[in-house]
Amino acid sequence: MTEHSRSVFTLAGLCAALLLTLGATPAGAQESASLSGYVRDAETGETLIQASALVKGTSRGAATNSEGYYTIQDLSAGTYTIVFSYIGYQNRVEKITLSAGEARRLDVELQPAGVAGEEVVVTGEAADEEGSVSMDQVETALIKELPTAFQPDVFRTLKLLPGIKTASDYSSNLYIRGGGPGQNLILLDGTTVYNPTHFFGFFSTFNPDAIKDVELYKGAYPVEYGGRLGGVVDIRNKDGNRRETSGGLSVGLLASRAYIEGPYGGSGDSADGSYMVAVRRSTLEPVLAGLRRTGTDGIPDAFAFYDVNAKVNYDAGPDDKLSLSLYGGQDRLDLQFQTAGRFDIDYGNQTISADWTHLFGSQAFSTLQVTGSRYRSTPVANIANTEFEQTNGVDDLSVNADIEYTPGSNHTLKGGAQWSLLSFQLQESFDGSVTFDQDLRSQQAALYVQDTYKPTGDWTLKAGLRGSYFQKGSFWRLSPRLSAEYSLSPSVQLQAAYGRYHQYITLETSQLFTGFDTWLMSDEGVPPSSGDQLALGLTTQFGDGWQAEVEGYGRTMPGLFREDPFSSGTAGVPYAERFQIGDGRAYGLEALLRRETGDFTGFLSYTLGRTERRFPNINETQAGGPQYYTPKYDRTHDLTLVANYRLTRGWRLTSTFSYSTGQPYTRPERQFSTVDSPFQSATDERTVLISPFNNARLPPYHRLDVGATRSGRFFGIADYEFKIQLINAYARRNVWFYQYERQDDGSLERTEIPQIPVPIPNLSFTLTF
Repeated sequence: MTEHSRSVFTLAGLCAALLLTLGATPAGAQESASLSGYVRDAETGETLIQASALVKGTSRGAATNSEGYYTIQDLSAGTYTIVFSYIGYQNRVEKITLSAGEARRLDVELQPAGVAGEEVVVTGEAADEEGSVSMDQVETALIKELPTAFQPDVFRTLKLLPGIKTASDYSSNLYIRGGGPGQNLILLDGTTVYNPTHFFGFFSTFNPDAIKDVELYKGAYPVEYGGRLGGVVDIRNKDGNRRETSGGLSVGLLASRAYIEGPYGGSGDSADGSYMVAVRRSTLEPVLAGLRRTGTDGIPDAFAFYDVNAKVNYDAGPDDKLSLSLYGGQDRLDLQFQTAGRFDIDYGNQTISADWTHLFGSQAFSTLQVTGSRYRSTPVANIANTEFEQTNGVDDLSVNADIEYTPGSNHTLKGGAQWSLLSFQLQESFDGSVTFDQDLRSQQAALYVQDTYKPTGDWTLKAGLRGSYFQKGSFWRLSPRLSAEYSLSPSVQLQAAYGRYHQYITLETSQLFTGFDTWLMSDEGVPPSSGDQLALGLTTQFGDGWQAEVEGYGRTMPGLFREDPFSSGTAGVPYAERFQIGDGRAYGLEALLRRETGDFTGFLSYTLGRTERRFPNINETQAGGPQYYTPKYDRTHDLTLVANYRLTRGWRLTSTFSYSTGQPYTRPERQFSTVDSPFQSATDERTVLISPFNNARLPPYHRLDVGATRSGRFFGIADYEFKIQLINAYARRNVWFYQYERQDDGSLERTEIPQIPVPIPNLSFTLTF
């Protein structure tokens, strides 16, 4: 039997064992009682993800899943006090009496803390999500509250957390624990998003008005996720207000937003379902038009984006729910440069997901999902009537099915299957003639199984296995996942996790705009990348709403593949010979201190980390071959302070300070002169001798952003928020890169190109109905 066959039979056996377990009833289960239901927002009826349901006086409890559903099994007959809680909401206490064998359905609603005057706008660890090392949730309120030079943005909020970086002020791409943007799995309502940026990387595609929940896995993520070596950003949009029709309008300097949501077929518990629609569009056109009228050079004819989110839900019965989620977004730039040059680019994403969730009694919860994702980018350059055009596309059709089963108080079993059809297209043409045409297609499939075991009230153990298959190249891979959490006390938890991961596709990033990025896939001769991740952490709660976390991590990344940067071209070159195969590693220590309640909230995050890569022909030595180097996004030290203060009932102050080690860059070390060279003119006799790759670092980066928000009632018809923000408050000229120019005497002069060189004000006005 081959290794691949053994892998398939092993995974199939585990899945069969899971199915047998699903059909089994534990001894004594007929006499045990159970409690299950949904936890919702009392004002909107939205389900709350990772809300906590705890049996007071015991270690028994559960967290709600991605649909807001919880279940507590194996309860003896008797009277219990159940405490429901969620970050930013008031606790709710329910006293219930259960009889032997009873399966009680208890749906509860939690009131937002702001209703009682206590506002919480900080990130939060998943409530009672034991064993979830390297996982965070981000409050939607925080995304909207922080000062930003562009728009309230999910990714720019995530980068404030330890272990996460961006490449510059002009990029929202996430670099998580030493991995590049292509190593992250970005999901919107379960659908993969292949280019999650607007304005060519300035900020992400996700409209904060549409978002309900953001879950971030910085590493060691569980078995239901796969196909990436790095992190996971799982974003879920709102289902829609089930109580009443509501909406909002926000006007800003860069873009404006509007949304509406509400029930249909009734309201509250009698509603047939709910809907949500959110739109966003850039509003730079008047500014650009004014600049063009003044004759300012370099002003684009068009520089715009838009996006639309829509979601509708239907309650088919007490145990069945159907939902349909749509997203569409587009960016466009038309730029005339010099006298005979023009550059145009259009790119955008469209996604769709259809879900069916079903309850099998109180113990099992299933989800069937069909998703589609499409990405297109078409940059066109025209110089002196000679045109170069590139068409880059991604199509992804996927089907996912999973089931979660809780047979008793000690075990929660999860299993699932996934299938997708991937298609990557890249076509290049020069002066009307096609010079390169590539169409890559492959099916991929995965099966997974996981058991969450609680042997005692202090221990939570998770063991899972994921098996995946990639048709192009016929690659089979197994991915074990393990995690453990031990509670030293009710306020101190130790966590550990290990996982193996495989990635069959790679992202070739452009130095210009994200619209030029292209996806490529494994094939015969180009095996998938793999990686191992280990994380160890400690979390403690103390004082009045304070929490501290410390986590160390290590990553190995063998088999990284990328297009050879030294290749003279791809035309006529066999696919496998276009790539370089290398490896990487990353390790670090993260710390986070935060306060979640009161007038003063915020957090302090710090990362001590290092990431390295090794590829052929880079920093090679005669004795040892290629050596490890630090990529551009490596930052040894990274410190962030976020502070929010409620000055009065209507005024809030916010500030964000960031400091980090300068990025690596390649510094020229010396020049040499050539005599009678046929390749140089008499006035250009010196050649720069390039030193080892990324042998130096830019100056340290630091920046302060501040903001103030005034909120209240707008003529008695709506709630309003007026924000005034100042980005780069003390005018720090952080170096983006160095530009070298040869002088008349043959010497080189270095010029600093800054990122945001001056303080930038930002204003916005929001109405909520």
